[in-house]
Amino acid sequence: MIDTRATLDIPATLAEIAQAAAERTLPPVESWHPERTGDSEMRIAREGTWFHQDAPIPRPEMVRLFSTILRREPDGAHVLVTPAEKLTILVEDAAFIAVAVASEGEGEARRLGFTLNTGDPVIAGPGHAIFLRDEAPYLHVRAGLEARIARPVYYELADIAIAEGRDPAGVWSEGAYFPLIDA
Repeated sequence: MIDTRATLDIPATLAEIAQAAAERTLPPVESWHPERTGDSEMRIAREGTWFHQDAPIPRPEMVRLFSTILRREPDGAHVLVTPAEKLTILVEDAAFIAVAVASEGEGEARRLGFTLNTGDPVIAGPGHAIFLRDEAPYLHVRAGLEARIARPVYYELADIAIAEGRDPAGVWSEGAYFPLIDA
């Protein structure tokens, strides 16, 4: 497995994550509907490694580039889309992994900023919910794309939830409450 996290410049503070999120612009993949379709021969493994023809993609810059043109279709399939073509990509679990979190504030005033394995910043809140599926934590990234929250990051969230003592145990971010256990 190639660890792309080693090459990421992970923001240390929530302000840095929020600034990166505000400055990030993505291609308008939702408006592209090319006629040419096919198979990219790519997959994203459960642990977040991107492969092409069963070989890991070694350059984090390439993974970041591909992640910007990733789209989830209404039927749940994942595709890489440009104005010229749409190619399927197999996603074994989630398209991204949340590898770091920064927290600011307490209780209902808390904000949680996540950094994904592609370097993307996401601030959890009403538009970017934290949720459980099969008892595993995930984060909504954009337009149906999700990030599985890495175990060390989940433990940080659990520490926050335990310290705040809510029932059910969970965390606040941007005024929204996200339970961390199935009630």
